[in-house]
Amino acid sequence: MQIADRLNVVAESITLAVTAQANALKKQGIDVVSFGAGEPDFDTPEPIKDAAIAALKAGKTKYEPTAGTPEARTAIADKLRRYNHLDYSPEEVIISVGGKHSLYVAMMATLNPGDEVIIPAPYWVSYPEMVKLAGGTPVFLRGEPARDFKLTPQQLAAAITPRTRMFIMNSPSNPGGHTYHRQELHELSHVLERHPQIIVCSDEIYERLVFNGQKSCSWAALNWDFWKSRTITCNCLSKTYAMTGWRIGYTAGPRELIAAMNKLQSQMTSNITSFCMPAIVNALSDPANEAAVEKMRLAFEERGEHMWRRLNAIDGVRCVRPTGAFYCFVDIKGLLNRPLGLSAAVCRDAVEFARRLLSDAHVAVVPGNDFGFDDHVRLSFATGMDQINRGLDRIQEFVTGGAGR
Repeated sequence: MQIADRLNVVAESITLAVTAQANALKKQGIDVVSFGAGEPDFDTPEPIKDAAIAALKAGKTKYEPTAGTPEARTAIADKLRRYNHLDYSPEEVIISVGGKHSLYVAMMATLNPGDEVIIPAPYWVSYPEMVKLAGGTPVFLRGEPARDFKLTPQQLAAAITPRTRMFIMNSPSNPGGHTYHRQELHELSHVLERHPQIIVCSDEIYERLVFNGQKSCSWAALNWDFWKSRTITCNCLSKTYAMTGWRIGYTAGPRELIAAMNKLQSQMTSNITSFCMPAIVNALSDPANEAAVEKMRLAFEERGEHMWRRLNAIDGVRCVRPTGAFYCFVDIKGLLNRPLGLSAAVCRDAVEFARRLLSDAHVAVVPGNDFGFDDHVRLSFATGMDQINRGLDRIQEFVTGGAGR
């Protein structure tokens, strides 16, 4: 069977082999400590589930408008106004099948062949592939660990060409765990303001998971009158409300963008699951959910601080302190090309390190190669403290020459 040429531009994830190996070990009954999960280990708050159950029982099982019900879009617009200081109308909002789908449809609706998209590294693995599928060209800018992976205005200015069409901002960051301060975003925005052809795609899905007094900031709120027409604000309910499996994402932006996304989505998925619409309203409107959100945030803050301190105590390991999301992005340059584990073999990059760590110590981590750093690995602390300590104990033993089991 012939496969479409467009698939040739999409890279296969090099983490799949490690994931498959971890699953195979688990099926054999082996105790694998996994730091790979990109989802909260909490349940969806009860009021949200109750809203969906009530809607299902009430017969909310038919087609709805592609962009979402007026009630759900209004709840999102109200939340954006209340929390993000963004004055979008319900007609400037579209609901899609998860944050990933929101980003993909937005890029398909805005990018043309040859358009360049500036992507700060480390980056979420799907950004470059989405850009390429939309015909664009990813341009990577490396944020250095010494600066907490954050770009400088000088770096951004030097990367802009006449073909630059989009800049992607993800703060708090997956995988970096870093969060830009408002002033840092202002400095970057001043660079882009001089280039009217550039739009900003602001991925804000970890906005509520911030630590150490850090506050998230929506890009469009930096200068609403200027940036409203040039910003795509993407978000979802997955991380804040532990709703990863619900697949609810949303995008806010100029009416012409939302209309274009609606046209495209109408030929792809139509509306999201109809009885999830009242759950959106409940999640964003019911004050009862706020206690659950804060409980998760505090737990992630405690775990992140604990993991960061323990990782930096391991010889050869360096880790930027996480200020958002639920990831530690760990520099393992000091461990490469030196004997590790019982076999005392050496690892040349993060993929080899992850494979060896899994086979020898039964700890699963995500290689940084797919995030733009082949000398880093990502560890998620969206798991219990007992599991975190067991896994870090094994990593310590692996690094010092033991099997870690």
